[in-house]
Amino acid sequence: MTWFRRLSAAISITVVGLFCLTLMVASAQDDPNRAFEEALRADLDRLAAVVFADVLPDTWTGNTDPTTSNFIVDLFYDNEQLADQVFGVSTRPDEWFGASSPTRVLVARNIRHDLELSADSYYGGNTRPDGWQGAPPRVRCDRVLQSILLVLARDYNTTPNTIEGVVNYCVVVQAEIEDNIYADLLPSVGQAIQSTESIGGLRGDLERLVDERLGLNNRPLGWIGNRQDGSPTFLSDVFVDLNNFADNQLGINVRPPGWNGVISASPVVSIRAIRVDLELLTEIVLGEGVRPTGWQGTDPLSRCDTNVQTLVTLVEARYGSIRDTLTEEVEQSDEYCGLLRDIGIESAEAPPVTVVTGEDGQPVDSSLLFKSRNAFAYLDVTALQFMGPMPYDIEFRPWYRNFQESQMMFVTGQDFAVFIDRRWTDMPEEAFRILPNLEGRRPLTFCDATWCNGPGPTPTPTGSGPIIEILEAGTPQPTSPASVTGPIPANKTQVTWNNIRVTYLFDNSATGTALVALEICAETQQISCEGVISVYDGQINGYKPIIQQYNGLNVFEFRYGYQTNVIVEGISRYSRDVFISEPGLRSTQPTATPTVQGP
Repeated sequence: MTWFRRLSAAISITVVGLFCLTLMVASAQDDPNRAFEEALRADLDRLAAVVFADVLPDTWTGNTDPTTSNFIVDLFYDNEQLADQVFGVSTRPDEWFGASSPTRVLVARNIRHDLELSADSYYGGNTRPDGWQGAPPRVRCDRVLQSILLVLARDYNTTPNTIEGVVNYCVVVQAEIEDNIYADLLPSVGQAIQSTESIGGLRGDLERLVDERLGLNNRPLGWIGNRQDGSPTFLSDVFVDLNNFADNQLGINVRPPGWNGVISASPVVSIRAIRVDLELLTEIVLGEGVRPTGWQGTDPLSRCDTNVQTLVTLVEARYGSIRDTLTEEVEQSDEYCGLLRDIGIESAEAPPVTVVTGEDGQPVDSSLLFKSRNAFAYLDVTALQFMGPMPYDIEFRPWYRNFQESQMMFVTGQDFAVFIDRRWTDMPEEAFRILPNLEGRRPLTFCDATWCNGPGPTPTPTGSGPIIEILEAGTPQPTSPASVTGPIPANKTQVTWNNIRVTYLFDNSATGTALVALEICAETQQISCEGVISVYDGQINGYKPIIQQYNGLNVFEFRYGYQTNVIVEGISRYSRDVFISEPGLRSTQPTATPTVQGP
């Protein structure tokens, strides 16, 4: 289920903006995005006809009209049904993207990428059904490389020259853009990578590692040991010695996943690839996070895949550091590169709002800023260190939001960096939901503005009102909810969220919740179903109240999103997760399953 947790986490913060702003689609001749979507729908149906042997599931939507508000949702829904058939229910390959993205164009791109994976798996190669329309080869590249291409096109007005028909397009285009980025777009970064200190550090750290493992002056047979500054063969000699030592430690031609093993005509490509391989080998032979004394490779980014390094470099050059928001603990962990990869993709697909002032000292576009409505300011997300009310109309720039239903967010402005509650600002809910969340980040807070007065306790509330609401909103900690450890039913069959039929009765946009009637079914097609008798909620360590009855079914109140801290129980089945979609992810009818078209 890891793939879906990632998918639903992203959907939960982007879907409102995406589907409330659904594009008015022009004709296919005038709009390449519509043509892309129509080709995607046609190819999806072609492959489904083969995989399902022309007997499509009853839940297949078959929606071919891109002008309908739920067209993209139905594409996603049908593509997931197809994937269940190809890979197995709730099983996806590591390369799977999922639909999560802040824009309709990228959602369609992600679905196309995943559809091609399904076709590859079903046919065992590049075979496709007759009439297959396909898509540009860049859609087949991994998500990091696609994010790099997106940033280059959007922010740097640069597109690659690699011919689309070339074999191994993604490999070739990666080599092209690396040379272009570090030679032309960001030459100062390229110069830093090629500095004498950086290049010399490769040889120095390799020698330190070998000393640590084999002892001083003990080297494998054939060791070159070139230490001459400016030598034309310096990098290639380090490359040869590194692979010689890898053979010595791991076995002849035995290499771990992620090993580059590349020496290139481009010094930047060679330096970064050798550094990644050296760090990877050191992790294996010495242990995670262990380095010899005097180690020169101190930048944790250098441990990451070179594509991740490129993406982070591009994003930071455009929008400022994304690494500084990660905690030191995360920086030293083996999760660092994966988390940085996700943040880089997130920043590329939904660029952060630009800073309050640019390099020229001029204010940014006022449409990117918001204003306080006497919001209570805090130095912490839990609303314990009160700094006073932020006066009416004080401008701020939002950066991150808290988890779950909390409306707390981290903002900066003139002489302050604090947490405030969105509801006491003019910032709309849609803008708040597409902010990146706080996971793995620890923003530096301060409050030096004239209105700051603290830190101290929040004024004691009398009765109820905004202060209590702010305190309640600030309570959730920025950590992912743990799996529930409540009363697991005995002698009942466990199923997943796919087997839960949800009927939506009422949506409360103010609280981000819905009243729903639930049935738990024997199959993902949701045919043989029974009413849900109880829902144990791990957040409150108790059972959710039954609000009312609807057509003989119990009605419960749920927040939107994918939840793993529940036990949804029927007479003979139970599930430990449930997915409650926001209104934009379903049709306007009071049912969660997309509208099924007739034959």
